[in-house]
Amino acid sequence: MKRFLQKMPVFVACLVPLAWLVWAGLAGRLGANPISEITNETGTWTLRFLMITLTITPLRRLTGWNALVRYRRMLGLFAFFYGTLHLTTYVWLDQFFDAAEIVKDVAKRPFITVGFTAFVLMVPLALTSTTASIRRLGGKRWQALHRLVYVSATLGVVHYWWLVKADVSRPFAYGAIVAVLLGARLAYRFLTAPAHGRRLVQPRPRSA
Repeated sequence: MKRFLQKMPVFVACLVPLAWLVWAGLAGRLGANPISEITNETGTWTLRFLMITLTITPLRRLTGWNALVRYRRMLGLFAFFYGTLHLTTYVWLDQFFDAAEIVKDVAKRPFITVGFTAFVLMVPLALTSTTASIRRLGGKRWQALHRLVYVSATLGVVHYWWLVKADVSRPFAYGAIVAVLLGARLAYRFLTAPAHGRRLVQPRPRSA
């Protein structure tokens, strides 16, 4: 119960973007093209939640605040949640479940292919987010599988970049953040990796 109460404020905060979209839709504040606005907002929040999730580990290592880990699963699931809303908006409101048109659109616009791939990679992460999945897969295999989030976040940036075409300032900023977060992980692994296979060079004795 205590953990539930601790997580509740974060859970509610994660629903704020959805609440804003619902309010804006009811109030007629989504502009001239509400479907496009919903698609863009849900896609942007998917990427933001992926970045927030990736921030947990380096922030925990820097601050020593291990309690942050308890929020990582929830944040990752919210990334998947908004990604599902993003895809559903496209398939339902934009394409009206017309499979033939969707296939044509994917073939014609590569940014949709990249975005769809990013979403597909999130599916096994969401399905194996439980403690039971960690026990079933084993810690190492579970960690290896969940490194797909790095690929998904990177493809999400590419998807956004190719979508906007002209003003790439925001996807560039998101790409820089993802690069820093992934670079921090590489740096940590390099700095903490044991010296496997390294030989200590002993000084040769000098001849008398």
